[in-house]
Amino acid sequence: MRCAKCSHVWHQSAPEPETEAEAAVAAAEPVSPPRTFEAAPRPQAYAPPPSFAAAPPQQAAERTFRMPKGLLLGAGWAGLAAAVVLIVWTAAVYRQEVVAKWPQFASLYSTFGVKVSASGLDIVDLKFHEESEDGQAVLVVTGKLVNISRREMPVPQIRVALTDEDKRELYHWTFVPSVITLRPGQTTPFVTRLSSPPAATRHLDARFAKTGE
Repeated sequence: MRCAKCSHVWHQSAPEPETEAEAAVAAAEPVSPPRTFEAAPRPQAYAPPPSFAAAPPQQAAERTFRMPKGLLLGAGWAGLAAAVVLIVWTAAVYRQEVVAKWPQFASLYSTFGVKVSASGLDIVDLKFHEESEDGQAVLVVTGKLVNISRREMPVPQIRVALTDEDKRELYHWTFVPSVITLRPGQTTPFVTRLSSPPAATRHLDARFAKTGE
């Protein structure tokens, strides 16, 4: 061999040939692939399990409790029945106050057989008979006054009217009871007399006199 710079010449022996066994071992050794580097996975936000995930607005609305129609209808009828019972109870217990404020309801109470007085007082056990005093006929009228209201009431004059067979008025008079006021629930009797009543008298009516009568 000759050097390209100095032209020196020397002898170089050729490399010994590779044996078959060494070639087989070199072929069997695996070739390591080039190493690669992967980026670390990015952390993800915490996601709750499906069972705890928030439902969409529409799905959440479907999960709201719905009362069965039959139960809802029954509750409505029960409420209506309770309201009717309350109204009837109030109208019965406070009938005097109702009629005192709305006198036109007195006829409605009478339709159901309930006697109500707008004045809060009532005349009961009204009776009459004739007696003779010094040879003269005397009509004796008796009865009771009752305070059917919830407060003390003043007692007005009582008007007594005599009517014939056809309910035509023949005569009337007024008198002042023996008491001035009546407490709630209090009862007091009264009596009044009329000398020489009309012979055609068949019926008698007594009520509380209005102002000016």
